[in-house]
Amino acid sequence: MEAPVVAAIVSLLPVVLFLGGLVYLDSYKLVTLRSVLLALAAGVVAAAIAFGVANLATGWLRMSPDPYSRYVAPVVEECLKAALPVWLLWKKRIGFLVDAAVYGFAVGTGFALVENVSYLFTVSDTNPLLWLVRGLGTALMHGGVTAMVAVLGRSMLERYPGNIGAAVFPGLPGAIVIHSIFNHFFMSPVVSAFATVVGVPAVMAVVFRFSEKGTQEWLGVGFDTDQNLLEMITTGVLTETHVGQYLQTLQERFSGEVVADMLCLLRLQVELSIRAKAVMLMREAGFAPDPDPEVREKLAEMEFLEGSIGKTGMLALHPFLPAASRNRWQLELLGAGG
Repeated sequence: MEAPVVAAIVSLLPVVLFLGGLVYLDSYKLVTLRSVLLALAAGVVAAAIAFGVANLATGWLRMSPDPYSRYVAPVVEECLKAALPVWLLWKKRIGFLVDAAVYGFAVGTGFALVENVSYLFTVSDTNPLLWLVRGLGTALMHGGVTAMVAVLGRSMLERYPGNIGAAVFPGLPGAIVIHSIFNHFFMSPVVSAFATVVGVPAVMAVVFRFSEKGTQEWLGVGFDTDQNLLEMITTGVLTETHVGQYLQTLQERFSGEVVADMLCLLRLQVELSIRAKAVMLMREAGFAPDPDPEVREKLAEMEFLEGSIGKTGMLALHPFLPAASRNRWQLELLGAGG
């Protein structure tokens, strides 16, 4: 096998294996293979745009490569890599920390693949140690910081629903700072790669631990709550509960039609929540449920109801939609089936 081919494999294998490990550890299979491939493609596109910006800055603008790599490249590259995770968060298609980590790391992996292949054509040194350091250091750094942006964004949206600014901060600034420090080469490449190899898996392990715990609590505690709430809605006894009393007080601020739409949205949310949890449990048990053919219809109904209720009405209804930020994600999960 030729030396350049060996160098390419050595530089790319660690980050690909790490991404495969993340997908494998996702016991609920929240992110489909198609979604992972699309995230990889997004990383490739981000790398292509970043190279174009770098050529413009160092060529036409005559910026020195060192200042660019230390201060400009981290900003440009991390913003480009964060575009897909932030968009998915904005569209409410990421339900838990674990799928945020997979999406983010997949984008970073796609970026690293292009960067290492490009670097291979510009550097004649085929020393396996050099390329192993790039694979364990630079490539994992790209995947790790983008995963951090996605994970922190998902966590912030739990606290500040609908605030996309909160989803970007502090993950994106943190990723930029880490990337800039990495490019300053304060440590030797070998030490830097070792720190990355130890740090990224440790952070991801913590993320998976808390995510799995949160998922199990949502499946266990929330399942009974959803069933009870659905039963109250369908049997007409909701008015005797705190939820019903709260909805009745909203009639003083909203029209009867809007309150009726709120009740319809609440019922639809609960139904989808129960069905999504059932799909997750089937996947964990090794079954592959068929896609729900009514998903797109339900999505259109939800969008209509949300528009009819309005932003103020949605804020008023939010206390009884604790999983509201997962609505779209639940629909995508049901539509993907097995």
